[in-house]
Amino acid sequence: MSDIKAEVRRYIEDNFIMGATGVTLADGDSFLEHHVLDSTGFLELIGHLEETYGIKVLDDEMVPENLDSLESIAAYVDRKRSA
Repeated sequence: MSDIKAEVRRYIEDNFIMGATGVTLADGDSFLEHHVLDSTGFLELIGHLEETYGIKVLDDEMVPENLDSLESIAAYVDRKRSA
């Protein structure tokens, strides 16, 4: 799961934080609470997860419990790939 967290962290830093200095995102930090992603950003992230990990994110799975932090994404992707 740490590989997933590292890869998604790089993706978010490259595409959403864009080198902002002083921005440190802990594994459990909420993307919404820290204003890292908006609704369009979440859709872009979902597309990235589907393409990178060969999973399909269903509409009812697009919830903060699955997608609002590096930890939740890593656990979600791990569950989807194990199914």
